Amino acid sequence: MSVVEDMRDPWLPDRLLRTERDALLPLLRRTPTAAYALRTACPGWTVRDVLAHCAAALVRIVEGRLEEGVFLPAANAADVAERADRPVAGILDELERGLTEAGAAIAAGDGTLDAVALGEWIHAGDVREALGEPGAYGGTALELSLPLLRTTSRRRGTPRLLADVAGQHEALVLGNAVDGRPAARFRGDAPTLIRLYSGRPLVGTRYELAGAVEEELLIYR
Repeated sequence: MSVVEDMRDPWLPDRLLRTERDALLPLLRRTPTAAYALRTACPGWTVRDVLAHCAAALVRIVEGRLEEGVFLPAANAADVAERADRPVAGILDELERGLTEAGAAIAAGDGTLDAVALGEWIHAGDVREALGEPGAYGGTALELSLPLLRTTSRRRGTPRLLADVAGQHEALVLGNAVDGRPAARFRGDAPTLIRLYSGRPLVGTRYELAGAVEEELLIYR
């Protein structure tokens, strides 16, 4: 299997966010209100909380409110708390705006915010899983999310890993080369790879990992 590296595509986050908007918003708008109280893979957060966080993060990017520490846990919790009394419909409207408009601001930057777009898509997987919907951390948007995983894994300083992913013709090159250390190897499906790098539950998955441990691959801490 050949190995391919890639350069940053500044408009890739925009395409991913808009694709997710078109797939997720119709599902959310027909979801019963009670389901928004379901717990997700994010400790302490319900479906509603995850969506409030996603909406807040994207609108901050759109409006340029990116002060120091903006995406740290305390700031994220404050954004969620600020939206505690808002109706679900209002949160979904804010999320739709963010998914529509944030991509242009991300494209204009240096790539630092690309990880936010990937995180939004991963959070959509958290929501799908909590709601019992298919396609969590997978689906048609994988062709957009995997290149973002490549660039994010490098920016976040994870070690080099060659991923033999089911359905992909070339091995995915993730992370950075480390002197004196051979590249780690992964074999499994793409949703499991996403779970591995994002710290989502791996219960019930099947994969092989050699030359690295799960904790050093995390891109969100």
